Amino acid sequence: MDLHARKQMPLFPIGIVQKLTGLSARQIRYYEQHGLVKPARSEGNQRLFSFHDVERLLEVRSWLDRGLNMAGVKAQLARGANGTSDAKRNEPTDRDLYKWMQQQMLGRPDAGSHEFQGELSRFYRRK
Repeated sequence: MDLHARKQMPLFPIGIVQKLTGLSARQIRYYEQHGLVKPARSEGNQRLFSFHDVERLLEVRSWLDRGLNMAGVKAQLARGANGTSDAKRNEPTDRDLYKWMQQQMLGRPDAGSHEFQGELSRFYRRK
C-alpha cells in the first residue's frame, strides 16, 4: 500500500480529530457541510476521518486564523487543487536548503555568528 492510499484511509472518529486539530465538533461538522472535508462513514453512520482530512482541517484553521472568511478558504482550496498553492510554491528545494545551511555554517566575517556556525562547519570547505 502506497503513502497516498494510507493517508486516505478513514481511521479517526471526530473526538480524536478534535484533539488533533483543536477544533470543536460543531466546527468540524460545519466545514463538512461546506464541503471542505468529506469524511467516510462507518456502518453505524459515525464519521471517520483520514490523515488527509486532518491535514485539510489544519489548513482551514490556519487560513481562518489569518483572517480569511469561508469564501477565501474555498478559493485557497481551489487554488491548491489547481497545483498553485502557496505552500508548494514557497517551499524551498533540497538544493536551496543545502546552500543556505552551507552559508550559515561557513558564515561571513561581517555578519557575526550564525545559527549553525560551529562544529558542523568542518564538513564544508572554504572555496
